[in-house]
Amino acid sequence: MFFEGYGFRGTSFEQTYRCYPATFIDKPQIENGDKIIMPPSALDRLASLHIDYPMLFELRNAATERVSHCGVLEFIAEEGMVYMPYWMMENLLLQEGDIVRVKNATLPKGTYVKLQPHTMDFLDISNPKAILETTLRNFSCLTTGDSIMVAYNNKKYYIDIIEAKPSNAITIIETDCEVDFAPPLDYKEPEKPATSLPSSKAPIEGQEAAAEAEPKFNPFTGAGRRLDGKPLKFESPPPSSSSGSRDKQPVTSSGRGQPSLGSSAQSSSRQSQGKLVFGSNANKPNGTPKEAAKETKPEQSSAKEEPKFQAFTGKKYSLRG
Repeated sequence: MFFEGYGFRGTSFEQTYRCYPATFIDKPQIENGDKIIMPPSALDRLASLHIDYPMLFELRNAATERVSHCGVLEFIAEEGMVYMPYWMMENLLLQEGDIVRVKNATLPKGTYVKLQPHTMDFLDISNPKAILETTLRNFSCLTTGDSIMVAYNNKKYYIDIIEAKPSNAITIIETDCEVDFAPPLDYKEPEKPATSLPSSKAPIEGQEAAAEAEPKFNPFTGAGRRLDGKPLKFESPPPSSSSGSRDKQPVTSSGRGQPSLGSSAQSSSRQSQGKLVFGSNANKPNGTPKEAAKETKPEQSSAKEEPKFQAFTGKKYSLRG
């Protein structure tokens, strides 16, 4: 590699320049693409090389080791200077007047690229796909890790290149490239309503557990006693909950249940005497001789007539005066 005047012989082009943004030259259109403006001497050197067209270059910031790729628009810059889009200077972490190394490069044609917008505002555009296709016509290549700028409706949208195939740097000139989108950087997944279900189920499960732990009410499960002191001849088995509900009687002021059987005349006659009676023969009811005879009959006869136990079929006494 050697110089002969403005000529340049060798297999590659590599030169350092001072970079400046597009605001330093009357070429605002370069902000909408990835092409730079180089000095005329660079064209003379490139013409003497056997390089591939269209011309593509590698841009490197030696201070930060940041690398990007670009194309060239014109060769009208001052000697020793290059002009580039400001978003490219941001990718390379370059300031006005910093040194950038420019080297010619050969890139494969891209087959796949994955983009990620910075904000969800880009998705609010009526047709973001058409806007992106129109913008990428001004681009020569894409490099993984860069953030390109898409200008639309007086607003700038930044999009990251997070993946490219078949290489980290690809050319998109005259090629069919599949484009995929990742969720924007400020995208937040909506909260799932399923997270509130366990809290609503907890009281229900607690109520079911409390209901299972609480014993069921079984009436008349205690032992029976006679007021006359005689032993019980029949032991009453604990009735089921269904039968117990039918046998329930309202409680009187004395605390004992009202009898379900027996004549009203007998109860009224005992209440009129006004004294406590424990003997079976001490209280003789007023009634017909047949009814008195039935009361004096032994309980064995009633047991023969009624083989099954029936509650509250014995004699009844009142404790009230």
